[in-house]
Amino acid sequence: MSQIKKEDIQQEVFDLYDDYAHDRLDRRSFVQKLSLYAVGGLTVPALMSFLMPDYKGTLQTKMDDSRLKSEYIHYDSPKGGGSIKALLSEPKDNKKKLGGIIVVHENRGLNPYIEDVARRAALAGFISLAPDALSPLGGYPGNDDEGRAMQSKRDPKEMVEDFLDAFNYLKNHPDCNGKVGVVGFCYGGGIANTLAVRLPNLAAAVPFYGAQPVADDVPKIQAPLLLHYASLDTRITGGWPAYEAALKANGKKYQAYIYENVNHGFHNDTTPRYDKAAAELAWKRTIDFFSEQLK
Repeated sequence: MSQIKKEDIQQEVFDLYDDYAHDRLDRRSFVQKLSLYAVGGLTVPALMSFLMPDYKGTLQTKMDDSRLKSEYIHYDSPKGGGSIKALLSEPKDNKKKLGGIIVVHENRGLNPYIEDVARRAALAGFISLAPDALSPLGGYPGNDDEGRAMQSKRDPKEMVEDFLDAFNYLKNHPDCNGKVGVVGFCYGGGIANTLAVRLPNLAAAVPFYGAQPVADDVPKIQAPLLLHYASLDTRITGGWPAYEAALKANGKKYQAYIYENVNHGFHNDTTPRYDKAAAELAWKRTIDFFSEQLK
């Protein structure tokens, strides 16, 4: 990453990046607004470089990690995108049935960060499946900007079907014990909430800073929830009080944490929004939760 220090960047810059990353600002407007913060030794190109993901030096696990069996597979999603590519990972030489975890990407396809998270889940003793909702359009293109543009062209309802079919594929996999949970980040956090609504036999759901379902859908949720939010992420965290009220009113089982002074995307270790302490704590809580619910 750039030599710019995170503490030298104003919160408004992170808010601008959040708007850009979620298609509320086009690139031209993003650069224009970012120029207001290019003062002193900071230039717009330097700020852009600092904010964008770095996949070269941040991966915690490698595709060829000797501890894992990790491979790309395809599964069918007839009402979704057809043939969906996904990364399937599990501990190498595993001889017992494992709990399954669907890992749902952000709004840019199956990028290296999400593949890394899926392998981390496998290293923790699960069989994980990380689908690429960009499969019908050729798959993740190699950079997030193009991936985000591609994902915006897909029908949101069809993408939900892709992940519903991922659940069925993983639940019926011979190495899965039949108990399947979901963890998702950003867009994927919203999908984790959606699967909790749509799948009465989902075993657990862990949305990271995900959009909440409407109150009328909350009674349909059967899975226990573990929800992670960022205090500086007013866009998503602002919806939590109403969601919590609906969960309480309907007697749903949930745990929720709001991590202080961190941004949306704090778990993503490829961007400067990453917060190591919050990310590691949230991931430990996630693995502990899945260990309890998927055994």
